[in-house]
Amino acid sequence: MKQRLLSILLVCFVVSCATQPQPVVDNKWLDAPVAEQVAAMKRGELTAEALVAGYLARIESIDKSGPTINSILLLNPNALAEAKTKDAALASGEATGPLHGIPVLLKDNIETRDMPTTAGSLALLNNDTRRDSPLVASLRNAGAIILGKTNLSEWANFRSEGSISGWSAVGGLTRNPHVLSRTACGSSSGSGAAVAAGLASLAVGTETNGSIICPSSMNGIVGFKPTVGLIPRTHIVPISVTQDTAGPMARSVADAALMASVMAGQDEQDDATQAEARPEASALAAVNGNIQGLKIGVMRYRQGNNPAIISAVDAAVETLTALGAKVVEIESLEQPEDFWAKSYLVLLAEFKTTLNEYLLSSPANLPVANLDELIGFNRTSKREMQLFNQSIFEKSAATEGMAGEDYQQALALVRSATREQGIDKLLNEYDVDVLVGPSNNPAFLIDAVYGDNAPQGYVGVGYLAAIAGYPHITVPLTTVKELPVGLSVIGGQWQDAQVLNTGLAFERANQFIATPAFLPNRLQAESMNGIQSPYQPPAQ
Repeated sequence: MKQRLLSILLVCFVVSCATQPQPVVDNKWLDAPVAEQVAAMKRGELTAEALVAGYLARIESIDKSGPTINSILLLNPNALAEAKTKDAALASGEATGPLHGIPVLLKDNIETRDMPTTAGSLALLNNDTRRDSPLVASLRNAGAIILGKTNLSEWANFRSEGSISGWSAVGGLTRNPHVLSRTACGSSSGSGAAVAAGLASLAVGTETNGSIICPSSMNGIVGFKPTVGLIPRTHIVPISVTQDTAGPMARSVADAALMASVMAGQDEQDDATQAEARPEASALAAVNGNIQGLKIGVMRYRQGNNPAIISAVDAAVETLTALGAKVVEIESLEQPEDFWAKSYLVLLAEFKTTLNEYLLSSPANLPVANLDELIGFNRTSKREMQLFNQSIFEKSAATEGMAGEDYQQALALVRSATREQGIDKLLNEYDVDVLVGPSNNPAFLIDAVYGDNAPQGYVGVGYLAAIAGYPHITVPLTTVKELPVGLSVIGGQWQDAQVLNTGLAFERANQFIATPAFLPNRLQAESMNGIQSPYQPPAQ
């Protein structure tokens, strides 16, 4: 198994080594909406092989050389062969799915049968489970081609309080394609940067608290965090049983809605997917962008003090009003004094329990079997510990896990504060259908000394939806200087279609596309020396 992993690493980091000439694809198809790519294949104007080859060429010229954003951790060595099979199936008249021939990237905490799943950690370097997560199986059944795995903030940003978003010991540092010295945010850093740079048609991210929304907003793409339970989570490296979810990261809301409809489903191993109130998957892809008469609450109290962001939110309100929506201003939401401490405790406890279960369930021959052993493994790894510690791991290990009474009390408090006394309260008291506000500040500078450090503090409304487990989408809003910011739309539990529909309406009216310029910033070059390079296996 170890030899197979090393072979994949060596092959996949050098995509230009193929000796056979690859089909040429017009760049317009690489940047086209998914529905247009699929339609072009059906008309014979495009092939899946050409699409895959085009993205592989871009990855070589943008991700592994040139600007070197370093968003791709592994490439699927079978991607071109799978594309040829898709083309043959289409030519023979076989029935095809809605994503037939579409290349998709996965965050590297999502299991696939043909690549290892590392979560960016050297401890999981050999985590070759040979199994597809249910969402990957659904993507394949719809005709998608798994192009590769994207880099991430190691352990989905749940190892250290001083971590650097976008860095993992396996993948190195992912950079923001708009300004290369700026963060790609996290933890779905590679998925966000790759979609923004046009390296695949679609990508999948995961979120516990902000890990889809932040990298989508800061990289200038659409990110959709669905209601927890809409998309199965089995065979995804976990943090939180109450907050974790996978979700689409895409160039447009229509693409995200289509992808969500494909990945949505029930799973016997995931109780959250068994809820009777969950919507039909078809409703997600059927959104039309009509918000005439929709009532929208604007969460002013989370917009911060950046004049450019305040102005952009004002403009968004005007746009939504012009579309026929009724807008209501929301100035405050009270929360318990110990809300953040209790929220942190919930994650620490759930991580210990769920990670231990995951490590024991992996059929791979791993060097660690539980969180305590993982902490010990990291202590002996110079590369793992070169930039930041593992304070979150250590705090999690010190808890009683989900069996502790303090966990149950904390969970009840934060769920009430974000559901009944949070999103549900705002929707009911202000008589609105959805909530909107800025997603995040513009991307901050990458800092190898102090880690993630937003100089103006963190803005945005996403924590409520993340902790409640409710749906949330970010749609590109504008740029502040060269850096994108997004507009967030949040809804009640299982109101995923309404959230997508509102995002679609705003996207169409706003007509804003954040095109990366790959701008350098030499002032930060010195602090990034030595931390970007991916892991290189030792010579055999």
